[in-house]
Amino acid sequence: MQLIVSRLTQEAQDVLGLELRAPDGAALPAFTAGAHVDLHLPGAICRQYSLANSPLERDRYVLGVGLAPASRGGSAYVHQRLAVGDVVEVGAPRALFGLAPYASEHLFVAGGIGITPILSMVLWCEAHGHPWRLLYCVRTRARAAYAWTLARHGDRVALHVDQETDGVPPDLAGWLQRTPPGAHVYCCGPEGLMSAVGVAAAGVGVLRSATHFERFAAPASPVSAQPAGSFNVLLRRSGRTLSVQPGQSLLEALEEASVSVPFSCREGMCRSCEVPLLAGEAEHRDFVLSDEERDAHRSILPCVSRARSAELVLDL
Repeated sequence: MQLIVSRLTQEAQDVLGLELRAPDGAALPAFTAGAHVDLHLPGAICRQYSLANSPLERDRYVLGVGLAPASRGGSAYVHQRLAVGDVVEVGAPRALFGLAPYASEHLFVAGGIGITPILSMVLWCEAHGHPWRLLYCVRTRARAAYAWTLARHGDRVALHVDQETDGVPPDLAGWLQRTPPGAHVYCCGPEGLMSAVGVAAAGVGVLRSATHFERFAAPASPVSAQPAGSFNVLLRRSGRTLSVQPGQSLLEALEEASVSVPFSCREGMCRSCEVPLLAGEAEHRDFVLSDEERDAHRSILPCVSRARSAELVLDL
């Protein structure tokens, strides 16, 4: 989609809000709370940003973009170059992080700019009368984006400010202690916070299937650091066989053979390149497939994942 930047707002220190609309005012494709879009910027830059507004709104997309300290070009361009009236290319909304509709309560933990998908979830809960609570963790109050929007919800929102606690981390176990049966926990933020939330949730009896995470970037993984051997790939539709070499990703081997597969992040984060797996056992190195999907071996993300078996058969 070619959308116009209709508004820019300073939501917090180093956080810029973008409002995107269709140039002709037409309705935009629907999205679900927690969804994100690809923002295509000059220089072949593609970045994923969560939608922060209510899914009930069809006239606009609202993004919150934090300025990365070591920006690779995406957030720096948005903060320094983007202007009202600019036209940008935006992908259709994709949902990898979403609400469990039948949860008894929704418990949100956001860290920094991780508030953006959580805010959309809060707005959905408010619109549908679902109970929720939020623990919002920031380094300083100046960095608490959308705090003014959340303030009206009173004690349902707990704000933890590192600067005001001498760096003492939030009491996640204590905050989660009141978790009722059937509640689900959602977290978006730095890897350290998400790891701590996972441990705390398990400690108070929240099932792993009831905890949901949205990552900014791929974390360091012991699996991905292991040496990668070679393996073969049979493309069922074309009958071709490819060899994937050590140090070469499956996606790179497909590209080298001129087999077109959509992709975006190349980090196993966005699911854009997912391909049906017809036979063989995959070594899943992505960060989005569920345990059930991994065990089923019915699909693979070729940007990062490899083979445990000598050969994989793909529906390509």
